[in-house]
Amino acid sequence: MKRQVEEEINQLKAKILHMGSLAEEMIHFSMKCFIERESNFGEKVFKNEEEVNRFQIEVDELSSRILALYQPEATDLRTIIAAMKINSELERVADQAVNITQTCTLHLFKETPVKTMMEIPRMATIAQEMIKDSLDAFSRSDVELAQAVLKKDEEEDTLKAKVLSEIIGMIRKHPSQTKQLVDLILISRNLEKIGDHATNIAEDVIYMTIGKDIRHPQQQDPPVVSPSL
Repeated sequence: MKRQVEEEINQLKAKILHMGSLAEEMIHFSMKCFIERESNFGEKVFKNEEEVNRFQIEVDELSSRILALYQPEATDLRTIIAAMKINSELERVADQAVNITQTCTLHLFKETPVKTMMEIPRMATIAQEMIKDSLDAFSRSDVELAQAVLKKDEEEDTLKAKVLSEIIGMIRKHPSQTKQLVDLILISRNLEKIGDHATNIAEDVIYMTIGKDIRHPQQQDPPVVSPSL
């Protein structure tokens, strides 16, 4: 029984990792579409999305099967719970890549090109690295690598703030370009959300590995105060 559970959990993890590789590609292709203004890259994003959606259903079905047949406990149960949550996060990552691509192909490409800030491609690189590292951490149950992903999210947030500040300044100087510049804000927001999803995956890995929920560290139990006599 134990061996069968392990085999099916390994299948589950393999599906998650393949799904993650598809999501990483989608981030890459969406940025190629953005930088090179080439819709063919967008077609690759949409093709990958179909695969991600298929894997999402397969992961849900396999997770439900394992839970129903074997009633796993302890580490195995945490691994399945983490896989189900990561499954959802990866589907949302794919959605963000689709949003970027649609912003480019349906709106941005129809307007006069504006200055492309290097912070946006840099945000995409960091987001892709965060997804990769969080999934590597999942594969290896590596808490240290998961914690490194959490730290990298701070850099992503800093770049997003820089992009927003710069674009606001550009809108003031060039109000006729407001529509295109707002599109850049939307793209940077999509990339920031990808970073947030990678952070969530890293937190799930930590929970899976050591059984500790670190999502809301500021919410500690209040101290017990003895009543006044």
